[in-house]
Amino acid sequence: MGTRILCTDCHNSDDNREFGGNGPNGPHGSTYTHILERRYEASFVAAGVGPGTAILNLQPAVSDPAAGGPYSLCAKCHNLSIIMSDTSFVGHKLHINRGFSCSVCHTAHGTGPSMEGLAGERLVTFDLAVVARNSSTNTPITYDRGRNTCILRCHNRNHYVDGSVQRAGAVSNSAGKFVP
Repeated sequence: MGTRILCTDCHNSDDNREFGGNGPNGPHGSTYTHILERRYEASFVAAGVGPGTAILNLQPAVSDPAAGGPYSLCAKCHNLSIIMSDTSFVGHKLHINRGFSCSVCHTAHGTGPSMEGLAGERLVTFDLAVVARNSSTNTPITYDRGRNTCILRCHNRNHYVDGSVQRAGAVSNSAGKFVP
């Protein structure tokens, strides 16, 4: 792994010689979908229900970051122990242990010029098939690195710039507090 990410860093035979297997190097076949070298699970919501709703294929919590599992491809370059320590984002451990795939918040293929105000910083580009605009504010989907927060709706919860998370459709009282 060098300073550039190549297609074959992820799309490769699952038993390639480059990483200790007996098979050919390059994307010549894999037991994993999309000819991936290692396991990678993307989250999804029910067809026809729409983004922002419950995620159907929740992944197991990370009990041993070195063991891989549904996050094996990410673990090729990223130390999952550091990710799970919440040093880069205070919600990593919570979200991963609740079963959300890295794919909900991060793109694997880079970022375009813009997406609802996101510049692709830290490859944060939310999966628009899973995440929607905050239903109470209709604010564009936003990631605020300075505050470590997001404004969006995901898993039937509205996320706000102050870091609070409320069930979508919850009603606020006269003091501005949300009532479940």
